[in-house]
Amino acid sequence: MTIRLTFARISRSLMLAGALIASQHSGASEGLPPALQLALDTARIPTEAVSVWVQAVDAVQPTLALNADRPMNPASVMKLVTAFAALERLGPAHSWRTQVAASGMLQHGVLHGDLYLVGGADPVLGYDRMWKLLRRLRALGIERIEGDIVLDASALQLPPHDPDAFDGRGLRPYNSGPHGLLMHYNTLLLGLYPGKAANEPVTLAAEPPLAGVVIDNRILTSNAPCGTWYSDLQASIEGGRRLVLSGSLPAACGPRTWSAAPLPPAEFGIALVAGLWSEVGGRLSGAVREGRLPASGTEILFGDDSPPLADVVRDMNKWSSNVIARQLLATLGALSPARTQDTPHMVAGGARVAAEQLAAAGIDTQGLVIDNGSGLSRIERIRADSLGQLLLAVWRRPWMPEYLAALPVAGLDGTARRRLADSPATGQAHIKTGTLNGVRAIGGYLLDRHGRRHAVVMMVNHPEAHNSAAAQDALLEWVWAGAQ
Repeated sequence: MTIRLTFARISRSLMLAGALIASQHSGASEGLPPALQLALDTARIPTEAVSVWVQAVDAVQPTLALNADRPMNPASVMKLVTAFAALERLGPAHSWRTQVAASGMLQHGVLHGDLYLVGGADPVLGYDRMWKLLRRLRALGIERIEGDIVLDASALQLPPHDPDAFDGRGLRPYNSGPHGLLMHYNTLLLGLYPGKAANEPVTLAAEPPLAGVVIDNRILTSNAPCGTWYSDLQASIEGGRRLVLSGSLPAACGPRTWSAAPLPPAEFGIALVAGLWSEVGGRLSGAVREGRLPASGTEILFGDDSPPLADVVRDMNKWSSNVIARQLLATLGALSPARTQDTPHMVAGGARVAAEQLAAAGIDTQGLVIDNGSGLSRIERIRADSLGQLLLAVWRRPWMPEYLAALPVAGLDGTARRRLADSPATGQAHIKTGTLNGVRAIGGYLLDRHGRRHAVVMMVNHPEAHNSAAAQDALLEWVWAGAQ
């Protein structure tokens, strides 16, 4: 098997080299590399629906450009823009602070007043960190809070967010919006353990604890083959806080992890803090509620800092987290100068800041439309040459290593782990992928077989875009073979 696989890779390399020679004879400006054109033809995608831009990072002109000045929907590749703007504006060491404050006196284990959790727009405040924060309060001697636990999310001023607006799947975590005190990505993790035979109940382990949320698990084991294992799973909310899970999970799949966003971020935070405070042994006479820290009469007890922005960008891009991207864009708006009537909230302000950062870096922003910074949008647009210019600008920045390391490695990890399988280019491309109905895109860097690095962008906007993965891989392999 090893000999056959090695022979197959050698043969594929020879084929790629032949395609490279043929494309060089035809001239890059006259058309696409033959393997790429063949893959597009096979997928029934016209070149008018495709934009491509390739340039070595040490070159002054692109090797290949097709429709590169045409604004197109990049899907999640828009996160490259959000990451650039955030690192450029804030620096890779930037962090967010969540503060804990109290009013009233602490006597004999009782806080005679309210406790305040003041958000700083931290994008990655997981429930493990929140558990430690509440456990620290217990260590300080607070056994019971006579007043309320008040959650202050005023760090971000945001527009109304409808999680159902994009695709009607409001309980899917990718549809969650930003929040000034976002907790655990607004996500409930659901560990699913199928039975051994068909129609046996699937055992469920849910985390983090959400006070008041009742999970009605109706998922059954099936004897179907393990294909797209989650295709038959469904989640719905009934009666306010009853999360109903239904469908089936094939026994052949073994344990799996699913997720849901059963509550809006503010309610999710309330349920999480109530559950964790009880879990660490704390008692509460009042309630967990939304509110704001008073201007006076309180004392800051301590704070908790997030990981640095470089780590947050990695979390965002490796697994294409929409909620982190939304949070970063809003953060840019929050830290920008006073908003104008044209930017009435921090999402719009963040979009303006991001566009300004690109323009200041010499990147052409004509046709650029930033909606929420995540790519989960039907109106976001950017040109392939603008993305290419951005990638080249990154290469000249001191934080380039952090930016590059945040991108999925094709064939190895993140959202690109299944790309370039059995290809000689496996492991050579740091590539952000993006997929929506009618959209498929890639953008990033690739090291060719000669050790030269290239910036690569390809976007497809067409009803058959879902069939364009082979064409994108053909482009990456052509570059790896030594595009000139």
